[in-house]
Amino acid sequence: MKKNVLIIVCITLALFSCAFFLAKEKKQYHVKTVKFANGLSLDRKVDIASRLIPTRRQLAWQQLELTAFLHFGINTFTGREWGDGTEDPRLFNPGDFDAGQWISTLKDAGFKLAIITAKHHDGFCLWPTKTTRHSVQYSPWKNGCGDVVKEVKEACDRYGLKFGIYLSPWDRNADCYGDSPRYNQFFIDQLTELLTNYGEVHEVWFDGANGEGPNGAKQIYDWQEFYEVIHRLQPNAVTAIKGDDVRWVGNEDGYGRETEWSATALTPSAYHRGDEQNKKLGINSQSKDLGSRELLDKATELFWYPSEVDVSIRPGWFYRIEEDDKVKSLRELTDIYFKSVGYNSVLLLNIPPDDKGRINKKDSIRLMEFARHIKIIFDENYVREKPALWKARKGDAKEYSIKNSATINTILLQEDISEGQRVESFSCKALIDDNWIPVAEGTTIGYKRIVRFDDCRPAKIRITINETRNRANISSVGAYYAPNIAADENESSIKFTIDE
Repeated sequence: MKKNVLIIVCITLALFSCAFFLAKEKKQYHVKTVKFANGLSLDRKVDIASRLIPTRRQLAWQQLELTAFLHFGINTFTGREWGDGTEDPRLFNPGDFDAGQWISTLKDAGFKLAIITAKHHDGFCLWPTKTTRHSVQYSPWKNGCGDVVKEVKEACDRYGLKFGIYLSPWDRNADCYGDSPRYNQFFIDQLTELLTNYGEVHEVWFDGANGEGPNGAKQIYDWQEFYEVIHRLQPNAVTAIKGDDVRWVGNEDGYGRETEWSATALTPSAYHRGDEQNKKLGINSQSKDLGSRELLDKATELFWYPSEVDVSIRPGWFYRIEEDDKVKSLRELTDIYFKSVGYNSVLLLNIPPDDKGRINKKDSIRLMEFARHIKIIFDENYVREKPALWKARKGDAKEYSIKNSATINTILLQEDISEGQRVESFSCKALIDDNWIPVAEGTTIGYKRIVRFDDCRPAKIRITINETRNRANISSVGAYYAPNIAADENESSIKFTIDE
């Protein structure tokens, strides 16, 4: 009997001890947002900033790295970028529509998520909505029985891609736009259809477009209600750009910041307090500095608010036949990759299907070239040591042997961001002929940082963490070789043919 009591007491103490340490550990971290108490020193703020971490859905989103935008709609058939809402739905009639071709192409090119423009500013809906006659239901495509959103979602499920929707808040067709309560309910009804009729949605993408309506009145969006609908119907979906999970990098050129903090003082603009707080700090989504110590010193609140870099593979966002010879080059796409994914961001590349309803051959070929080139670069890590977590303090350095003294010109570093973003600066040297030669340096790392330098054949590389907020958690170090891309891509050794 005494033995059983002793066992029970031991188990109880063990459980209490585990609960105590779990609670203690939990208190060390702040998920998604944290407010600074009045009078905190800068050192204390830096410590707190180092313990700000993403939510599970934010972490899962960051790990996608490559995502695709699919701008498709009535504009595809009018040649416009922004329609005015007066288009005849009968113009929409892709004769060879194949969502499977879209998604299989993206899958082969390494993309992990696809976002369809369910409705752009013209108000034309790519699904048979009950809210308006300005939709595919009133087009000749499939005799009015087609549903682009459904077919894209089914293709995503079939090929293993995650699925996202873009729903423009600005609607130039809706006669209730500008009558704020009426239009907000109209928009919620559309959002509800999209979030209940198609299974799991992983990203909901809103821009802040807020132009004139048919009546010329100004629309006031009820962002908080929109997000309540999303979180209720699709709790695992990240809300992007006007949402508070993912922010716009600040340009549509495809390039992030060399210093890119996911732990940022930028308040999401959808929050009521957003404009006022950002104005006090003198920052916006395009500011160069969103997370330095100088900014922390002035900030009252901090957010885990990572950056998404959006850019189109063509000059425009919707397909135009006259842009078939203006698809971004392999060199441009590769540079964009290094300066988006390699700058602690997720790349959202727009690939607009053509008026036949397919991803055009020009785009498909370039995507395959791009995928092949990225695979060639990162197929072999020349660091000899097996991956192991490195907890580094300021000034700590670690050396890595290079296999067979291979030629390298690229270093990849990653932090375990589930423990926060901490590295403020780092440097890299290469051991060449018994001399340590500086080859690269950088500021933030975050989820992933890639630096490039001239070709060299070192026996070792040495990574030094020059500045960090508490101990850095370096989860990955890699050394790679990126082959040159021919200036004239017609001479490229990477060749593909795509069936029409």
